[in-house]
Amino acid sequence: MPPGSDHEPPAANRPVIAFFDVDNTLLRGASVWHVAIGAWRRGMLSPRDIWRFFWQQRHFIKVGENMGHLSDIKEKALRLIEGKTQAEIRSLSEDIFDRRISQRLWPETVALTKEHLAMGHQVWIVSATASEVADVFARRLGLTGALGTRFESKDGVYTGVLEGPVMHAQDKADASIALANGIGVDPAECWAYSDSSNDIPLLTFVGHPVVVNPDHALNAHATKHDWPVMRLNPSSIKDARKRVRREARRAR
Repeated sequence: MPPGSDHEPPAANRPVIAFFDVDNTLLRGASVWHVAIGAWRRGMLSPRDIWRFFWQQRHFIKVGENMGHLSDIKEKALRLIEGKTQAEIRSLSEDIFDRRISQRLWPETVALTKEHLAMGHQVWIVSATASEVADVFARRLGLTGALGTRFESKDGVYTGVLEGPVMHAQDKADASIALANGIGVDPAECWAYSDSSNDIPLLTFVGHPVVVNPDHALNAHATKHDWPVMRLNPSSIKDARKRVRREARRAR
């Protein structure tokens, strides 16, 4: 129910959303690397493509994402998916999660998703990764849902064209805002977790931004705006979990 409606529910009864990025937030490194490996195993990518993904993955782990990196990945993803069926890509996504992604998740941030769920919050993944992969993340982790980059299909076959924007930067924030508005969520009560300065629009939208192992630019922004910074170590995780519980009690 949109905010401002004559039948708007009391604030205490509104749902709360916790938005989680994937790459370097729930997962160490970039999910696209694991998609590439899975696609290569099925003969969808060449060895040369895999080497390029490898070097991009190393760079991403060290310094974070950049627009050139994302543009290259988008072009490869469109070529990879063109002519494939939805059933093939769903099967690939499930296999990638089981073989590679599940063992590389950060247990600390996965535990935070469970903390939010235990508080009665909705937990949504928002990621530039393909919606098919994001949906598997959400389903396997028992989360509410996922917002990912969508690809056009006709008669169950992908056309090689995007359906909407890449779920990145301001477009990611816009999709999250639309979701929140659609279910009558108060942004001041919502949370967002990310490692990347590209997610500053999303982090700014919510009342409880938390930066996770931030890149240099996001760390500087978080320091300037006094945002909590979560490092993946025991004391930082403990503080983050206490923060969720404390703020959830205040909202009741």
